[in-house]
Amino acid sequence: MKYQIIGQTVPAVEVTMDAGESVYTQSGGMIWHTPGITMSTNAKGGLMKSIGRMFAGESLFMTTYTAQVSNASVTFGSTVPGTVIPINVGGVPLICQKGAFLCAQQSVGLDVVFTKKFTAGLLGGEGFILQKLSGSGMAFLEVDGDMVSYDLPAGGQIFVDTGNVVAFEESVAYEITTVKGLSNVFFGGEGLFLTKLTGPGKIYLQTQNFNDFAGRIIARIPSK
Repeated sequence: MKYQIIGQTVPAVEVTMDAGESVYTQSGGMIWHTPGITMSTNAKGGLMKSIGRMFAGESLFMTTYTAQVSNASVTFGSTVPGTVIPINVGGVPLICQKGAFLCAQQSVGLDVVFTKKFTAGLLGGEGFILQKLSGSGMAFLEVDGDMVSYDLPAGGQIFVDTGNVVAFEESVAYEITTVKGLSNVFFGGEGLFLTKLTGPGKIYLQTQNFNDFAGRIIARIPSK
């Protein structure tokens, strides 16, 4: 399988496959393909996994695209302005925020995981459910704005606005913390909570939070 990231403002990934190779995506993720591609839509992994994906921000059904001839290609588009990043999954599973998954090879597993602490899901604003990529092969994530990655050493920490976390290796600890100081809470403009990520492991962050961006636009729409 070969791939290339195309476009800049709202990018996409074009995947070129040999006969018999497959990639899957959430329903509606494909934007075009060449002749020689067949598609199959089903509840990948069974009904319970499908319901879990739905709560994680993905569609109930997944669609698999399989090349019947060599050099057939299929293109998957991101949903908001930003970046598409390729991830070579293998060794250490990757935990992703809901909605980050775009597509992956069949050898990559997509499972639902729950935040380890109840308060992380209750207070963090991003829900209880995350997604885990495991197995081996290429996966592609969509990022709001630009992507920034860090390799945290053991015990190394970083505090991130919750909506700006894209993914992190399973070895990274994930915890929601509160902003300290009443003046910071009420006048700081950053909300009540931050995500604390503790190494060791690699983390992926995004420079934009599209939900926050959309909220700011809605707030500026004149009302009667």
